[in-house]
Amino acid sequence: MESSRARRGRRSRPPRTRSLLHVALAALTVVGGTAAGTVYVKAQAHSGAGPVSSSATASASPSATADGEESVESVTQAAVDHDALLSTAMASVPVEDGADVAVAVLDLGSGASASYGDGAFDTASIVKVDILATLLLQAQDADRHLTAAEKAYATAMIENSDNDSASALWRTIGGADGLDAANERLGLTGTEGGDGMLWGLTQTTAADQLTLLRQVFGDDSELSETSRAYLQGLMGQIAADQHWGVSAAADGSRWALKNGWLARSTTGLWDINSIGRVTADGSDCLVAVLSNGNSTKAKGISLVEAAAEAAVGALAAGG
Repeated sequence: MESSRARRGRRSRPPRTRSLLHVALAALTVVGGTAAGTVYVKAQAHSGAGPVSSSATASASPSATADGEESVESVTQAAVDHDALLSTAMASVPVEDGADVAVAVLDLGSGASASYGDGAFDTASIVKVDILATLLLQAQDADRHLTAAEKAYATAMIENSDNDSASALWRTIGGADGLDAANERLGLTGTEGGDGMLWGLTQTTAADQLTLLRQVFGDDSELSETSRAYLQGLMGQIAADQHWGVSAAADGSRWALKNGWLARSTTGLWDINSIGRVTADGSDCLVAVLSNGNSTKAKGISLVEAAAEAAVGALAAGG
């Protein structure tokens, strides 16, 4: 039986607004300029949405017109709305009626990012990355190394998604209280640990999972370099039967991930999630995809993989 806290965690979400998000930067129209070389561009919107305006810094060559005004002959750099590009890409991703999906992506090299969808989702087994990050942070605070038993649990929990190992480390970190305290330091603002031993019903957002990935794979982190390398190594050695999810967006074998899957006992519908780092076209991207309401595990996996490919593709399309 689910706890009252778990039921509260699955709070009602606003109606989906996919149709309002199908905005593409199909054309950029210069509507004004300054002598300093800054031009203002207007994106032409699709699907009935209003125009999206942004500013861009340009390298321009002004020339005099008949009435003495200056015009901009060239724009070499335009501001790109990656959220709009991702929304457009997601329009072609099949989503079952009643299912929800949220995506967040970051290019570690360029710093470009995009997100799609909102609301809180059950973590299922992706919380195991958060559990290990919490354990490593606690060990750093105590100036100690992980014990042999903790390392064995960590390996089984991440590489094989072993639930008993996750439960053992959940107790070690102090359950939801320990997880929530660590997440406050790690910068996660929309994640709440599950009641009691229900770590799989921890609630999270795609944005928070991207923040967690930045702590694991980025340089500006509360985790030490040794702790980050340890977690990265385990996520890069996932068992062969779990080689799905965000890895679909990689252009080779360079990826590190953790997947989560859970059939809800109350509905029979599936939570399917995937988080990790992928390398595509020479760029290292962090990707988090969360979904629920899938009729089968297979359909949820297909949704997550298509969303991951759309996310990485949107950043590539935006330059």
